[in-house]
Amino acid sequence: MTERSARSVAGPPEAGSEGSFRAAFSSARRLRTEVLAGLVVAVALIPEAIAFSIIAGVDPRIGLFAAFTMAVTISFVGGRPAMISAATGAVALVVAPVVRDHGLDHLVATVILGGILQVVLGLLGVARLMRFIPRSVMVGFVNALAILILTSQVPHLVGVPWAVYPLVAAGIALIVLFPRLTRVVPAPLVAIVLLTLVTVGASLAVPTVGDEGALPDSLPTLFLPDVPPTLDTLRIIAPYALAMALVGLIESMLTAKLVDDITDSRSNKTRESWGQGVANVVTGLFGGMGGCAMIGQTMINVKVSGARTRLSTFLAGAFLLVLVVGLGDVVAIIPMAALVAVMIMVSVGTFDWHSVRPSTLRRMPLSETAVMLATVAVTVATHNLAYGVVVGVVVAAVLFVRRVAHLTTVTRLDADEAAGEAAGEAAGDPGERVYAVVGELFFASSNDLVYQFDYARDPGRVVIDLTEAHVWDASTVAALDAVQHKYAEHGTTVEFRGLNADSARRLERLAGRLGAGH
Repeated sequence: MTERSARSVAGPPEAGSEGSFRAAFSSARRLRTEVLAGLVVAVALIPEAIAFSIIAGVDPRIGLFAAFTMAVTISFVGGRPAMISAATGAVALVVAPVVRDHGLDHLVATVILGGILQVVLGLLGVARLMRFIPRSVMVGFVNALAILILTSQVPHLVGVPWAVYPLVAAGIALIVLFPRLTRVVPAPLVAIVLLTLVTVGASLAVPTVGDEGALPDSLPTLFLPDVPPTLDTLRIIAPYALAMALVGLIESMLTAKLVDDITDSRSNKTRESWGQGVANVVTGLFGGMGGCAMIGQTMINVKVSGARTRLSTFLAGAFLLVLVVGLGDVVAIIPMAALVAVMIMVSVGTFDWHSVRPSTLRRMPLSETAVMLATVAVTVATHNLAYGVVVGVVVAAVLFVRRVAHLTTVTRLDADEAAGEAAGEAAGDPGERVYAVVGELFFASSNDLVYQFDYARDPGRVVIDLTEAHVWDASTVAALDAVQHKYAEHGTTVEFRGLNADSARRLERLAGRLGAGH
């Protein structure tokens, strides 16, 4: 087997040494890419973190410090190099009621407990559940993300001075056209710098980053929540901590999968799971609001800027702190129009345009399209990617079960055909009836199994051939018990023939113990 064919069997390589800090220094070009990518992401993180702080009901410094501690910590402990984690809208929505009803100390306690739960879930292997998320849900997740990124920019385009619109248009043009000249410097960074120079030089009165909220002027310090260590405290924070842990893990795992596809490499999802928990614990201990993977900023880092290593994630957090603490006055004058232009292009690049082409929709099964649309609709309606994914998976499961259930058939064999099927046994005897059951037998497909037999007119012996079937659950065993019970009421004996080993074990263990006939 050649190296290439061996790789195709094993799948894409794991992003281990290729995404390490050391890999960032493998060449001057790679190092430049990682540094500039981190700088672009840091600038883009500032208004996002401030906005999420407002959603959560906390001071903007809480969100900015969370962005710093999350990014720096996850760069060391995470399982997906180049992925950006920071304060996010989904987590902000979950923890907002804690702040409103109980205050900042309970929020920090919630973040720390949520991080601990993520570590536990990660070590228990929750990342393996990713295999149950269908491709149609992933496509819906990506498309919903793109729509949310785009719609989140609308407030910055409504009720603003007229100069904002040409600035946004110029920013988009720079991001599209500048890579044709050179890719040495990321186009988003060029757009941010040039538009800032234009607005300052022309004294344009347009919204700036400083208008979004006050920037901190000191470093984050250790913060221990002042909450009583009692069961009452646990009852208050536990539901929110669990919701935060699950929402954060779902978004982080899906983002990691998205980056895997873009970079053609595999990430360590288990490490990423508990790494998110560690990052949230650290964030809580420094008074942050918690967070998870940020898909928009990750796309800026990986897809737009071309980053591939942990260094870009670390520098995104480090640059963020330097910018808001040391260069706050400079950052404050960056026009929001520049960041809006960047996020619009991220949205356009994130959307899976192939999935909505008429040719694709014609070929795609209706159920797959329905799952994708359900994921998009719920996500956009709730502004919560985790809710959309859960609904998409449920819809996919229901449609799959419905489809598989209809593939199960029960056929009555004629006397001579039954004799051939029985390979020489006395199945051709007129005193015996043979039924062949074909398909996967589980709660949905076996629900109507009891109605597929002619109990009153069948002879005294019935053979049910399960050679082409598989018994998956207790519901099917109960259905087979019911069939046997109904035949017994007519004085007919039933033999189950052709069971595979797994089905036979399940039937032997459960038959007669599930309330036959009910």
